[in-house]
Amino acid sequence: MTTVHGVDPRTDSRWLALAAGSGGSLFTSPPWLTAVAESYGLVPSGRIAVDESDAPVAGTAWMDVCDMRGQRRIALPFCDRADPIVPDAATWKVVSADAFAPHLPFRLRCLSTSAAVDDVRFARIGEAAWHQTPLDRTLDELHAALRPSTRRNIAAAQRAAVEVVLSPDVDAVGEYHRLHVQLRKRKYRLLAQPRGFFEQIWKAFAPDDGIRTALAFVGGRPVAGAMYLVWQDTVYYKFGASLAEYLPLRPNDAIHWQLISWAHARGLRALDWGLSDLDQPGLIGYKRKWASREGRIWTLNAGGQPVGWCSDTEQTLRTVTELLTDPTVPYPVTERAGAALYRFFC
Repeated sequence: MTTVHGVDPRTDSRWLALAAGSGGSLFTSPPWLTAVAESYGLVPSGRIAVDESDAPVAGTAWMDVCDMRGQRRIALPFCDRADPIVPDAATWKVVSADAFAPHLPFRLRCLSTSAAVDDVRFARIGEAAWHQTPLDRTLDELHAALRPSTRRNIAAAQRAAVEVVLSPDVDAVGEYHRLHVQLRKRKYRLLAQPRGFFEQIWKAFAPDDGIRTALAFVGGRPVAGAMYLVWQDTVYYKFGASLAEYLPLRPNDAIHWQLISWAHARGLRALDWGLSDLDQPGLIGYKRKWASREGRIWTLNAGGQPVGWCSDTEQTLRTVTELLTDPTVPYPVTERAGAALYRFFC
């Protein structure tokens, strides 16, 4: 028999035990939940099922969001996925009973192998690709398993004297964020996450040596960067950015190979490349080159649109984003706009 308890997944020791097990991930980990909550003023809710000895056997978490885009329940906002930590569909039904509120829509993003995907209360509304590179072989074997083009790119970066630094320090986070703002604005015409969010991530993961910010330098100038987070035996590639004019020197390939070498030496089991939208075949193809295995992330929804949803609000946010990412707008203005508005894009 199991009993269900409400918990704060940021602080509850039983949730930590679940999140640290094989069913957990970066996005259900207490440090990630803490960073999101502190950055965007959201409060996570968790439910755990425990057995007769009070040992946790399953859990799920969500956050309630109420803003100009309406009221909604998300598991979880600002993450690639938040798979419920459950062994089977029956346990999912038990632990998720409180998540399905009659007055709120409930959205969940999880791997297609999750026990939640067969829940008839959900409709599938989205699909994305997911990639992971196993690191359980020698470094030479890993290198040999890469696509020939990737090996050539790594060698090209070495010939071009691209210098990669993997830093545990917060100063590197700020340097990376500048690249991040520029890429989001220039390539995608999107606002960037606030610098404060990146700093909260660093604050949450640095105490356990769980963050590395990679910067690639050419002639002393940072031309590409990435942020990686460690949770248990997996390192997660979470953010990446680069200057287009330096891409022929292959700084991103240099960064990822340096990270793989570091993670392998640390004894980590896998590199999780995260989510890729299906309308980005170039990105999907790039990740496939890194000896990765592929899966699917599904977005599931129950209850329809957010309460109070209005198409005019959605159109206004799109228009404001277009205006604030126009090429004539200075980067500092776009950065400030992201700090003010990004919390609505969840």
